[in-house]
Amino acid sequence: MSDVRRPPVLLTIGDPNGVGPEIALKAAIALCADPEFRPLVIGERYIVEPLAKQAGFSLQTNPQKWGTSDKSVDLYPVDFFPRNAYVPGTVCAPAGQATVNYVETAIALMKDGTGRGIVGCPHSETAVNASGRVFSGYPNLLSELLGTGPDSIFLMLVGGGLRIVHVTLHEGINTALKRLTPELIERAVVTAEKGLRELGIEKPRIGLFGINPHASENGLFGEEDRLVVMPAVENLLKRGLDVVGPEGADTMLVREGFDAFVAMYHDQGHIPVKLLGGREVAAVSIGGGALFSSVGHGAAFDIAGQNTADPGAVLRAIKLVGGAR
Repeated sequence: MSDVRRPPVLLTIGDPNGVGPEIALKAAIALCADPEFRPLVIGERYIVEPLAKQAGFSLQTNPQKWGTSDKSVDLYPVDFFPRNAYVPGTVCAPAGQATVNYVETAIALMKDGTGRGIVGCPHSETAVNASGRVFSGYPNLLSELLGTGPDSIFLMLVGGGLRIVHVTLHEGINTALKRLTPELIERAVVTAEKGLRELGIEKPRIGLFGINPHASENGLFGEEDRLVVMPAVENLLKRGLDVVGPEGADTMLVREGFDAFVAMYHDQGHIPVKLLGGREVAAVSIGGGALFSSVGHGAAFDIAGQNTADPGAVLRAIKLVGGAR
């Protein structure tokens, strides 16, 4: 293998008591002979090493030798998670804190030029919140750690032939609907357009879902789309973006020619992507200046430690981030 390569994708193990360590190692092993996408894993050596040995691989922790052997996994070793808390399948506050610490480490490595993007393995919102941090997913955590402010980073799910960006995410439907404004929708679409360009789409065409059924059908089902979504669309068109909408999500999704869609709330975007993409869905956090992706599934505590988890979503996320400009 060549000693010269682009900075690697940084791969954090997520909740250490979930399937994150296992799928991180499986993905790293699958890509260890690929100089373009070979990742640098961030996690505790005592967790990662037994998984590597079980597969017949060693660990490489010397930065000078990263990327030089196709029988080793590159590791940036850390010491955030106490050994007595490492019980695969359990939810605990120390695991939530470690999940955050891994991402903080990856951001620091990005800033010093060690990485070109970050992939985070699945987290547990319960565990992170138990650690004392208010947490509703990786996008909000990234905006806090990067200091970019609220509503600066948005989630895009990729899978099943779809890309769907979410204006609101992990919050009650009443709260989400009250927070929807033309300004927030416009910000989400502008961020989506920039993110799509970073992923190699030169002139993105973006469709906006309506809030109400049939995008309110000319006021028959409410005025929210006219008052909230349409002003955003008008401003986006003035800015030169190629946007269409609002339209009913059910009818817009079956139309061809869109590079991405924008959903107004969590289930409106998650259901179609996960229905079509299954376990290989990747979750990309766009905005804030750092390209970050995760998986579309959870920490799967029920199968943690059993060596049965599928790394397909992690591999997809690595290639999304690694292939970006």
